[in-house]
Amino acid sequence: MKFIDLSTTIAHGRDAEIVYHDHADGSRQIEALFKVTPDLMHAGEGWAVEEFTRFSTHASTHIDAPWHYNSRIQGRPAQTVDELPLEWFFGEGVVLEMRHKAENDPVTAAEVRVELERIGRRLKPLDIVLVRTGRDAFYEEPDYMQKGCGVTAEATHYLYEQGVRVMGIDSWGWDRPLFRQAEEAVAEKKAGVFWEAHQADLAYCQIERLVNLAPLPPFGFKVACFPLKIKGGSAAPARVVAILPD
Repeated sequence: MKFIDLSTTIAHGRDAEIVYHDHADGSRQIEALFKVTPDLMHAGEGWAVEEFTRFSTHASTHIDAPWHYNSRIQGRPAQTVDELPLEWFFGEGVVLEMRHKAENDPVTAAEVRVELERIGRRLKPLDIVLVRTGRDAFYEEPDYMQKGCGVTAEATHYLYEQGVRVMGIDSWGWDRPLFRQAEEAVAEKKAGVFWEAHQADLAYCQIERLVNLAPLPPFGFKVACFPLKIKGGSAAPARVVAILPD
């Protein structure tokens, strides 16, 4: 099998603050805790440890749980990330090619159907659908969150109706850029414009901030994307990996 990493690297900077304690720090800590001096440790070194001092559950490549969207979905309490079935997060992958889409021009249900027909794939329950927009090329850029076409609520409903419960995108978010939606919602004084795909009243998950979809075929591979089990979490980081046959 061939494994392709679709996840961003969690690094100290914009998305996280990480304190690194090296082996010398570890040696001092061990001596203070256990009275074991460096000469009693291999190469005089102790353990290396890292500590997050700032890291959101929505940083880096992560999976949104229904609880992120609303407290109740379809009249029932929304699921938090630790309540979701593991079966959702390992399945057949399908890539929808949408790099031609302009900024703020969201993917529609009709476009999803056309793309599925083009690649010759019929969706089935628990397929994991990945939308390739090419915006991962801007991940390190300061305006990354302002880029992307996004996906409509209508297209999200269509995918859900086919049995898809996990859908992902290689941009900052599943919806159109939030500042664009906000401008339109305020100007039109209309509900359902801002965060439309998130608040589509559907119990589904989004993988946001994917990278490296380019090597993937349209289908014929599996995706593993298990989120961390965070009690009551609205999201969790995930190591998203595509698994291809040799």
